Amino acid sequence: MKRITAIALFIIAAFITTGRAVAQDRAVRATVPFDFTVGDKLLPSGTYTITSASADIIVIKNYDRRIAILSTATPDSKESRNGSKLVFDKYGDQYFLHEILCQSAALNVNLPTSKQEKKARVQEAMLHSAGQVFVAAR
Repeated sequence: MKRITAIALFIIAAFITTGRAVAQDRAVRATVPFDFTVGDKLLPSGTYTITSASADIIVIKNYDRRIAILSTATPDSKESRNGSKLVFDKYGDQYFLHEILCQSAALNVNLPTSKQEKKARVQEAMLHSAGQVFVAAR
């Protein structure tokens, strides 16, 4: 009986290990050289691993700083032709993670625009719209 239990535990451990290995193969890893925002969370620069938790949820982790967050995401029909990419929207000195394109990890998704990003977009538009505009006249 002990032998059967030991074999069963070994098989369960093998499945768990295999599952983790497959999940790691489906990950995007990137070193981001600047602080950035996902949803309402400001994340410091560093190396991040991004995986898909489900069809519409991604997990963003920084193992060095022990950071892990979840974010909703929607499938994206775009494909990255030049390798994996993280796409950020930049407003002033703020960066917002907007899109993840990684065909090898089957992770092509858009992240929703947060309230903070919308506010930054409006502020940036107001700053740049204060300049002079010239219209040709006859």
